[in-house]
Amino acid sequence: MVEALRQAAETPRQAEEDKSGRILKKSLAEKMSTKGNNKGLVLVTVLWVIVVLMVIVSVLGRQSRLDTKVCIARLEGVRCKWASRAGIEKAIGILNEDTRESDCLTDLWSDNEEDLNDVYLQNCFFTVKAVDEASKLNINTVTKGQLLELPEMLEEIADAIIDWRDENDTPSAGGVEGGYYENLQFGYMARNGPLRTIRELLLVKDVTEQLFFGEDTNLNGQLDYNEQDGEESLPYDDGDSELDKGWIAYLTCYSYDNNKDAEGNQKININEGNASQLSRSLGISNSQAEWIVENRTHDSIGDLISTGGSNQGLDSQTFSSIADKITVDGSDKIPGKVNINTASEIVLTALMGGGDSSEQAAENIIAYRESLLYGMESIGELLDVPSMNINTFKEIADLITTRSDVYSIRCVATADRNGKNGAKLETEAVVDRVESPCKILFWYQGASN
Repeated sequence: MVEALRQAAETPRQAEEDKSGRILKKSLAEKMSTKGNNKGLVLVTVLWVIVVLMVIVSVLGRQSRLDTKVCIARLEGVRCKWASRAGIEKAIGILNEDTRESDCLTDLWSDNEEDLNDVYLQNCFFTVKAVDEASKLNINTVTKGQLLELPEMLEEIADAIIDWRDENDTPSAGGVEGGYYENLQFGYMARNGPLRTIRELLLVKDVTEQLFFGEDTNLNGQLDYNEQDGEESLPYDDGDSELDKGWIAYLTCYSYDNNKDAEGNQKININEGNASQLSRSLGISNSQAEWIVENRTHDSIGDLISTGGSNQGLDSQTFSSIADKITVDGSDKIPGKVNINTASEIVLTALMGGGDSSEQAAENIIAYRESLLYGMESIGELLDVPSMNINTFKEIADLITTRSDVYSIRCVATADRNGKNGAKLETEAVVDRVESPCKILFWYQGASN
């Protein structure tokens, strides 16, 4: 009986303990499950953090590479800037050391590839080219007839150029005046005066970059691949193996003659002074000096040359000996004179009025000057050139010279990036070497084409 009562009393307690055990086990299981879920969440969180960090590292790495490239580009730009400046100064130094008796294409400023091509300096190399501005026609003094002898020149464009520079507002037959330019969508005023830079010509009606630069858009004087591939790439060209230069190769606005002889003395005005003064200063006979005085006023120094008949002027030999010493213009500077030692065949032909005879004379001038070591030292030497007649010489006698003072210098500097070409910088300057130091007439610095 007692045992039965004891078992009856223990049964609820056992049940309660079993229930508690089940509850404990269930609680432990739930905790284990929750712990497993937390581990999963932690793992996912860690993976997302890694992904975010990788993205941040990637962005920072990309930004760092970009910053590095920018720093390298800036560093190369600075190096190119000063290398390019060094090239300009090098050319100026050569021009300053050059003799002034005459200037020709065999002088060191022109014929000096060793010192002016691919010069290495501080992880850069530069190439320099100097061009005599007196080898071109001056746009401020050129005539319409001379303009029409340039390649691709049209009469209406020549008229527009003359109208741009003249001081009146009356348009010529094919030209336009200020009203045309002021009524453009983005209007501007016509110069109505001398052009100040040659690129100002691009503002004139119908003057396009293709006409102005031709195929040589980078002005290096060489026929590059993109300049002989037709319409595959800019500039568009005719696809042949010849470099067609634009008008910038034949026109300038900077050239002038200093009106001095080879020794730096002021030229003698043949319309001034008496016969004895002219005889003494020019080293000619009294009768020749008296003839000069009696036949004043002379419009050109070419008037002194005897053409036979009743003209008792100077013989060709005497004139040639004094041609470099005389003038009919008392100005200190005479704009627009062309250097016959450096001018191209196109410029010489245009200067003499064009046509077959002028073209032949231009070819003969170039052949003659190439036979001389230092070019022609006096314009009178032109009389020794085959096919150069006296009448043609008289027409150009006051338009030509054998010396130059204004030069354009172009320098392209390229950064050396471990054997590969890096940044490029182009510098162009127009300098007047009469003054010391050289006077800068024009300066441009920017990215190379």
